[in-house]
Amino acid sequence: MSTWRKRAVRIVTVVTAASLIGACGAGGRSGDKKDGGEASDVGITKNSITIGAHFPLTGVAAPGYGEIPSGAQAYFDYVNANGGVDGRKIKYIVRDDGYNPTNTSQVTNELVLKDEIFAMVGGLGTPTHSAVVDFLNAEKVPDMFVSSGSLQWGDDPGKSPYTFGWQPDYESEGKIIGQYVAKNMPDARVGLFLQDDDLGTDSEKGIRQFLDKQIVAVEKYTSGNTDVAPQIAGLASKKVDLVLGFNTPSYTALSQLTAMKLNFKPKWFYSSIGADPTLIGSLLERFSEGAVSGASPLDGVLTTEYIPGVDAPEDPWVQLWQKVWDEHGKKGDLTNFRVYGMSHAYAFVQALQAAGPNPTRDGLVAAMEKVGADLAGPPLAPYRYGKDSHMGISGMRIVELKGGTGIDKTPVLVTDIGDAPIKEDDSAANDAPPASGIPNVKPVG
Repeated sequence: MSTWRKRAVRIVTVVTAASLIGACGAGGRSGDKKDGGEASDVGITKNSITIGAHFPLTGVAAPGYGEIPSGAQAYFDYVNANGGVDGRKIKYIVRDDGYNPTNTSQVTNELVLKDEIFAMVGGLGTPTHSAVVDFLNAEKVPDMFVSSGSLQWGDDPGKSPYTFGWQPDYESEGKIIGQYVAKNMPDARVGLFLQDDDLGTDSEKGIRQFLDKQIVAVEKYTSGNTDVAPQIAGLASKKVDLVLGFNTPSYTALSQLTAMKLNFKPKWFYSSIGADPTLIGSLLERFSEGAVSGASPLDGVLTTEYIPGVDAPEDPWVQLWQKVWDEHGKKGDLTNFRVYGMSHAYAFVQALQAAGPNPTRDGLVAAMEKVGADLAGPPLAPYRYGKDSHMGISGMRIVELKGGTGIDKTPVLVTDIGDAPIKEDDSAANDAPPASGIPNVKPVG
């Protein structure tokens, strides 16, 4: 069982901002009347709340990641079918950015200035979301639960007060992986296979706290360049016997296929964002034009997980997600990526409930800072939200993949950035969804 995630250039096309904001009502205007109701803030009416997201529905990052919004949509539809939140139905607008920061800027402008969203929810990608985080904060648009583990979503709320992370950050994941390897594989010759952005930088920072002396090679790729032969050959030339990969799913498949061609057979340890067995199997078959198929390509691979996935059908959260998908899914099967989308949608419904029956953008942020650390849900470890931190899930466990199933190698381990210690934590062990499948969080007073 596995899970998923992912700064580059800041490119924000603020098109004659003053005139557009005046015309479209972005930036916090209240009092609009739509659907017969008085708005408490932009995107809110008596009967509806409009939110948005950017995802790669096409392009190199679309496999897997393009499924996330379908999971979120299914859960929002489930909530809407059960009365919505304080009587409001959630309208979820997803725009395709192709995992291209320039496109992300364009579609985010459309979401904020044309669609007048109340909040951005789950926008995906480190290089892509980096291009719009300053714009969203300047417009005072809540930027909730970014689908990426970059530190910049939560480590400095003073700089980005409207932005909140959701999944574990890459530095913390690197620390947990590094500690595990140092303890259990102290003689390994470690090579790093990294995406050349915050994903790689943050991860390496965490790993080196424990493995600095064991690392014998570091190879980085640029997203969009699908030739990773030089990087994999570089790892092989240093006689690496353990590769730690912090990369997106397509690059897991590319690294595996290239290693097969080079007869390079190290032990592999991929971060959670790049280790979904079903997806990697389908990508390997596609990239190899059918030459690699039918097997479990990640058998024996180590990875991490922070929410239960589809290989745990007995888990009460997975049972809820299956019910939601059966009732409201559009097509295809429930996947780990759709589970991810449902999980952050569940978190957003809790945040909206905490903001009260007449939510405002500032009220949503204040509510998260006050009660966000106490929100329940499927994550295996607690959230870290507060006034001093907008960081999301605090931990994960390490598993080994066997036949598409994750076999636990550690208990749930929690930590934070910097020199925070790594500790065992079972505080979320008994969390289960309410019978209705819909949270019931009291408004913050």
